[in-house]
Amino acid sequence: MFTPGDWQKPFKNTIKKSNMSTHDLMKIQVEHQPNSEDRPQLGVSNWPIWTKEVSEFPWTYDQSETCYLLAGDVIVTPDGGEPIPIGKGDLVTFPEGMSCTWKILADVRKHYHFGPL
Repeated sequence: MFTPGDWQKPFKNTIKKSNMSTHDLMKIQVEHQPNSEDRPQLGVSNWPIWTKEVSEFPWTYDQSETCYLLAGDVIVTPDGGEPIPIGKGDLVTFPEGMSCTWKILADVRKHYHFGPL
């Protein structure tokens, strides 16, 4: 007989705890200081680099973006959502179609990748 929680048993030892948080309203995923072994698997060092000075601007993602911050401090506020701080060492995924405001508090340098990983 099936009991609540049975579906998890085959996965119990394979679920990896992470320091990733998902901001439910807009589905921004932030992994603070991800394991350095994960970056080569994603090919982060081969992604283009984008830089931007201290500023504030609106942005809409016409496709998903994953980025890894090499430097900087930013507060991203999804339209209708709560401010989300991101900074050096964070791996962040923004969903397609999301509109937000970027407030760059310290110059940003990031690797970025558009589309699915």
